[in-house]
Amino acid sequence: MRVGVLTGGRDCPGLNAVIRAIVRKGVQEYGYDFVGFRDGWLGALEGDAVPLDIRAVRGILPRGGTILGSSRTDPLKEADGARRIKDNLAQRGIDGLVVIGGADTLGVAVRLGREHGVPCVGVPKTIDNDMQATDRTLGFDTAVNTATAAIDRLHTTAESHMRVLVVEVMGRNAGWIAVHSGLAGGANVILIPEQPFDMDQVCAWVTSRFQASYAPIVVVADGARPKNADLVLRHDSPGGSAPVPLSGVGEWLAREIEARTGKEARTTVLGHLQRGGPPSPFDRWLATRFGLHAVDCVRDGDFGTMVALRGTDVVRVPLAEATTRLKTVDPRLYEEVGVFFG
Repeated sequence: MRVGVLTGGRDCPGLNAVIRAIVRKGVQEYGYDFVGFRDGWLGALEGDAVPLDIRAVRGILPRGGTILGSSRTDPLKEADGARRIKDNLAQRGIDGLVVIGGADTLGVAVRLGREHGVPCVGVPKTIDNDMQATDRTLGFDTAVNTATAAIDRLHTTAESHMRVLVVEVMGRNAGWIAVHSGLAGGANVILIPEQPFDMDQVCAWVTSRFQASYAPIVVVADGARPKNADLVLRHDSPGGSAPVPLSGVGEWLAREIEARTGKEARTTVLGHLQRGGPPSPFDRWLATRFGLHAVDCVRDGDFGTMVALRGTDVVRVPLAEATTRLKTVDPRLYEEVGVFFG
């Protein structure tokens, strides 16, 4: 049996560990051959592939990024995209495809399987942790560790200068990184996309901290937005018609805090630091288990499924279910951590 593997969408720590586990178990226990497609769906679309064997995956467990490369290519935007992928898989004698990606990448796998009969197994990865069918996604733990370490360091400089430090973390439409790293790092304010924030309240929390002779740390997810206020928007491309939110909410927030409270404020945008570097021990453990169970799905012919973490068990869920909606922060959890605000 010959199996294809690809990593699509944005990169995250732990991708190489998944590839390693898939190949090691597939070769050693099942005698499978493996082919890796470069740059996500782009490689499957263009037939750009490399052989994967045990030697190719040796030593990659602790490495960040992906040896296969990644891209955000959507092959179904091409008029003949599905046909080209099927032809490339057939030419290489590929019997099944393991797709490692987030909601967008796995959404393509759902459509290719349902509408075109491409046999796919999914592995969930995204630092945003926003896939509702799994308790944890690959890369999330490392991103939280990175953000927490940064917040820990920023406390000392905030206290030295008695200024407000705003830390902008990733998350898109979900505030999981902000909530976890903010709570672990002792932030005094945490702002997330699920709960539009009141600037007057934010400034009250900041002022309260200064009254206690303490320099506050404000953690804000890049998708967080204020109530009743419009941020500057930009377009995807010059002359484009679809505005997208400016990612610099942290800079905007620092300016507003400084103008309203008179306290000096600075912003640190962690950005791609959260996606880079070696995976945490937990992400290596999770990636390895996901890879082992994904190749078992291929062996069983259980295509159209995704491996998922439920408690401490790795289970199989329908790919379509996994990509239907985003998992966002429960309001009760946000209320719970609010005791530390101000």
